Amino acid sequence: MTDTPIRQRRLSLAPVRRLPSWAVLATGTLVGGLLGGAYGMATPPTYTATNYVIAVPTAKSGPDSALGFAQAYGRVATQLAVLGDAQVWAGVPVRTLQHSVRTATSPDAPMVAISATSSRSDLAVDMANAVSRALTRHADDSKGSTQVRLVQFSRAVKPTEPTSASSTVTALVGTSAGGLLCGLALLARPRRTGQDDDPAPAASVPGPAAAADVRGQR
Repeated sequence: MTDTPIRQRRLSLAPVRRLPSWAVLATGTLVGGLLGGAYGMATPPTYTATNYVIAVPTAKSGPDSALGFAQAYGRVATQLAVLGDAQVWAGVPVRTLQHSVRTATSPDAPMVAISATSSRSDLAVDMANAVSRALTRHADDSKGSTQVRLVQFSRAVKPTEPTSASSTVTALVGTSAGGLLCGLALLARPRRTGQDDDPAPAASVPGPAAAADVRGQR
């Protein structure tokens, strides 16, 4: 009674265990590639535009001060005070700017890179330039105390190619992931043993004739 569920489970896993390793690996690789390619085709491409501003010290400050304030302005650029003004020129809500705009600074140069990502290349340009414009105005309002002003180094230009991965790249990633997962599954697959695969022999009971012969010999 107790070995019935175990025997049923062994029988259900038997076809999987009998599959050759190359078939399992090839199937997983093919399925992973198809899923990766389908994801790349279903996901719309995204474009990224980048604007650069540079911190310039005044006569009462030095390069070190400009470098320090560039780091600070890089963090302020994505705050609500700046994005609230930028939304007017970008024509998108603040929430969209919060999800789409990123900044980067350099430890060696007083420069701030403002990047915006969107499914529309022209909108990515508008958002990057709008945030740059709003940040520059905020820096001008406080240059009397900071002795540093922001100057636009280069405007964002319309990107000609998407920055998101193409369907070919996602298909290759899916192929690699499918092959890797199937390889790990093969390593973890239980080994086939004669005890598990071969059914247990049924117990035999001697018939009446055989039993009578035994008694006669005695």
